[in-house]
Amino acid sequence: MADRALATIRRIMNWHAGRSDDFRSPIVRGMARTKSKERARQRTLTDDELRAVWRAAEAAPGPFGRYVQFLLLSAARRSEAAGMARGELAGADWTLPAARNKIKVDLLRPLPTEAMAVIAKLPTIEPGNLIFTMDGKHPLSSFGKFKRDLDKRSGVTGWTLHDLRRTARTLMSRAGVPDDHAERCLGHAMAGIRGTYDRHEYHAEKKRAYEALAALIIRILNPQPNVIPMWLPDADREGSAQHKPRKAKRNPQPAA
Repeated sequence: MADRALATIRRIMNWHAGRSDDFRSPIVRGMARTKSKERARQRTLTDDELRAVWRAAEAAPGPFGRYVQFLLLSAARRSEAAGMARGELAGADWTLPAARNKIKVDLLRPLPTEAMAVIAKLPTIEPGNLIFTMDGKHPLSSFGKFKRDLDKRSGVTGWTLHDLRRTARTLMSRAGVPDDHAERCLGHAMAGIRGTYDRHEYHAEKKRAYEALAALIIRILNPQPNVIPMWLPDADREGSAQHKPRKAKRNPQPAA
């Protein structure tokens, strides 16, 4: 916020300096406190935090809980998911129109079964086109109020809705999804000549990426005990005993 205020003041000063020979702007390069790259957030949810947030979202009333779960499963931006319309879905394929996409191109996301199951839990509110909505007419909003309630329910704080997108991207890497396919799921523009000439839709690749993400989330939500039992069932013990090599008998020493 401070840097935005500084940028506005700089523009005002530069505008005035361009109209007055006697005025010199007091704003100089390097006055910003930090660089944008240094301010970049790195927060992701740990496995324990993800479980807590997911379960709290499952119990939360209204569409916000389903919305949070969908963000994790789709890696979508919060505005993209909030404005999602049923008319954008063709089966499990969700096409984000260019008008709502940051890079101004249509983006097709082949959603996993788990994401479609989240959508199926939401009631259709007339006129029925919006998915994440309170009244059927406006996309879900008032995120701050809903998130504060979710923080209390989950006991997890210090994260933002955009951190869910970063968490999903990190989980894709953890699940072995190639970087190129993960970036396309997020809707990031491909740089350089490749971004200009590679027109492949990557539908199958993105579908596998989303399935891998969903499968990993399910495993995190339902962790298996990392303990190998040290005993065998009775049948196995008997079998092991039958195949156990016998020790050779030692000949008794003759009496002296």
